[in-house]
Amino acid sequence: MDKFIIEGGRELNGVVEISGAKNAALPLLAATLLTTEPCTLRNVPDLRDIRTMTALLGELGAQVERSGTEVRCHTQNESLSEAPYDLVRQMRASFCVLGPLLARRGKARVSLPGGCVIGLRPIDLHIKGLRALGAEIKIEHGYILAETKGLRGADIYLGGAFGSTVTGTANVLMAAVLAEGITTIENAACEPEIADLAAFLNAMGAKISGAGTPTLVIEGVKSLGGCDYEVVPDRIEAGTFILAALMTRGDIAIKGARLGHLRAMVDKLAEIGAHVCEDDGLVRVRRGERLAATDATTLPYPGFPTDLQAQLMAALSLADGISVVTEKIYPDRFMHVAELNRMGAQIRKEGPTAIIMGQSELSGAQVMASDLRASAALVLAGLVAKGSTEILRVYHIDRGYDGIEKKLRALGAVIERVKE
Repeated sequence: MDKFIIEGGRELNGVVEISGAKNAALPLLAATLLTTEPCTLRNVPDLRDIRTMTALLGELGAQVERSGTEVRCHTQNESLSEAPYDLVRQMRASFCVLGPLLARRGKARVSLPGGCVIGLRPIDLHIKGLRALGAEIKIEHGYILAETKGLRGADIYLGGAFGSTVTGTANVLMAAVLAEGITTIENAACEPEIADLAAFLNAMGAKISGAGTPTLVIEGVKSLGGCDYEVVPDRIEAGTFILAALMTRGDIAIKGARLGHLRAMVDKLAEIGAHVCEDDGLVRVRRGERLAATDATTLPYPGFPTDLQAQLMAALSLADGISVVTEKIYPDRFMHVAELNRMGAQIRKEGPTAIIMGQSELSGAQVMASDLRASAALVLAGLVAKGSTEILRVYHIDRGYDGIEKKLRALGAVIERVKE
């Protein structure tokens, strides 16, 4: 396994370009199973999760070719319908093949999903939505077994205990585009990645309206065709680099970021004394001498993203005063707290809330990454910590950041990837 060694205390300066969004590219890749015509996706990041999904598409009869940031998918064998445990256990998004397999092939055997250990992430809303469309579903031996003699449009409510479901919305949406009649999904996820999926499906010939709102209306079509499509930029990577600029007092120009997808974060940073602006198509951050403490709560989009909670917590560890961060999406997503405390942060967890007493500095230490976004938080902390920081198990970060150490080095960071 690899690890990062970071020498902290360097300002970051220069231009960094944001890659395509992992959380958009993965369901888009799954959606290519809805047609036997070739689809080309551009701006696809080179990530471990993307490689897992393309391997899964290969298991399901697709030919997948990659050239740079372009991926061409062409489904040629529709007799296969099993998504095996060895692949699906590696990431939750691979479960998104369930909807396309049902809609196009009438049956699916999909392993229950894995992914980062950030708390319970049930699939009950996926099953509820697909059953409403006419699928017969049962769970046996760790697999979802689903069949249908023909999906039909329905009115579906996808609300859950922690709000809307992003992957559940994606699964039901992809199934509904080939269902007979009209489907209405209420309390649909509003995330930009869902809007990107809807735009991609429409480019393939689907009839979807309401993308980006809590109500999706889908008029089923008989078939979909191929298309050429560019993946939306990754708002979480953009937010991570914004926080890197903020914490290191650097001058980073961020290319490709869409501030419209980060309004809740921009508003929160204004509260702590930082100004995020767009100048000639580039995003820049300015801050005062010290950051102020604040309270933050993660919420479904357009609220503050759960995928930036750990990174924000790293920044607030250096703020003046006491901050409170509450996690409303994944209440157990706090495994980074103990590791940040090893670096000198003072964070106390109480249920779904973390109380952060800001410190004047952090110190380098050996820490262990527990999940994708926790890894990013530890990298940010390492960039500003006094001395050397060693981050173990950085394979987690490879799931969601395309060459993050190379991008940071280009900005002036002293960061090295080595074998453990």
